[in-house]
Amino acid sequence: MAQTPELTVLGGGLAGCEAAWQAAERGVTVALYEMRPQRPTAAHKTDQLAELVCSNSLGSVDITNAAGILKEEMRRLGSLIVRVADTCTVPAGAALAVDRVEFAARITKEISTHPNITVIREEMPAIPASGPVIVATGPLTSDTLADSLKTLTRAERLYFFDAISPIVDGETIDRSIAFGASRYNKGGADYLNCPMSRAEYDAFYDALIAAEKVPVREFEKTPYFEGCMPIEVQADRGRQTLLFGPMKPVGLVDPRTGARPYAVVQLRPEDLHGQAYNMVGFQTKLKWPEQKRVFRMIPGLERAEFLRLGSLHRNTFINAPLLLRETLQFRQDSRIFFAGQIVGVEGYTESAGMGLLAGMNAARLIRHKPLLIPPPTTTLGTLITYLTTSDPRTFQPMNVNLGLFPPLPTRIVQREIRRQKIVDRALLDLDRWKTQSVLS
Repeated sequence: MAQTPELTVLGGGLAGCEAAWQAAERGVTVALYEMRPQRPTAAHKTDQLAELVCSNSLGSVDITNAAGILKEEMRRLGSLIVRVADTCTVPAGAALAVDRVEFAARITKEISTHPNITVIREEMPAIPASGPVIVATGPLTSDTLADSLKTLTRAERLYFFDAISPIVDGETIDRSIAFGASRYNKGGADYLNCPMSRAEYDAFYDALIAAEKVPVREFEKTPYFEGCMPIEVQADRGRQTLLFGPMKPVGLVDPRTGARPYAVVQLRPEDLHGQAYNMVGFQTKLKWPEQKRVFRMIPGLERAEFLRLGSLHRNTFINAPLLLRETLQFRQDSRIFFAGQIVGVEGYTESAGMGLLAGMNAARLIRHKPLLIPPPTTTLGTLITYLTTSDPRTFQPMNVNLGLFPPLPTRIVQREIRRQKIVDRALLDLDRWKTQSVLS
């Protein structure tokens, strides 16, 4: 790309890649800045774009689930992230899970070979002083850029903490104990399930509570995103808490006993060949030796080898209700857009969705076209509404969910019928919007 780029995108994660792709597909020349490998992060392991550092799941594919609707909306809008994810799936019941190595490699190739995109492997320490820019640096924004954002947004604090789950070597799982199944037989035998008796659960719980944690020195009280809370923090809420969370046994039957276990640990495949399994819901900040000791108390994992142990990392986000317009533009400087987790959405697909909108709008700004706001009845629209209308005093990151949708014109008591009506309205309104606005 010989000419001066028309758009600068900061961050080569899912949101940054999606934003760069959307703008480039509209004829805009893009400079995409990614600081890795020149400057590594505490969570990334490779130099690939769009590397998934937490779960390998992009959420539910059930079209009556908000996450499923979101992915379908993004498909219809030409999302790079969802298109590539659909080509490298691994079995995960009703979820869209991907082989994370193949996924990152394909995204990297798509971005690196696009004629309108130049990937620049260096850190951008501050927001450029001129020209359209999309800030999509995600939860691991560098300290120098975070300081720049603090000055720009006049914020004292931009981050909370997030935790990632361990990954187990599939060959070290005892298959005579762990059994393949999805809850209520939905999706086939895609998960491995490690069943626990009450005595085994009690012993595990006591060890988990007593295990040594990694100290957090930056704040006396660590704020966590509720949907990615460390397993030991959940356990601190009471002995039964995990039984209604990541270790709930409902919908599963242990084939050895023919009965429902007292508790279950689910393992989700990370690759097509079953070589690696993610411990579902087991985000943790236990010290690494403690993780091995405590998690090997789980039946079926007594001899487990861990391909990755859990860890704690910082997550960065701005106070979107104070700072962003519905177009994802910064209120004080309309040439600056924000996208991804930094705007206050949580989840891979949600982050990419914000990148999609930011990329489309940045391209329209450059081409002097009216900027777009998705209908509030769509999943993309509900996220924009949440980001821009929430109380800024209590604003926290949010996953897409059915509770964000505006009510239907007529109250419907039956849950399944109500959900289907929400889906039908969302996709109909999206298609109308796409025809009337997006394609203009």
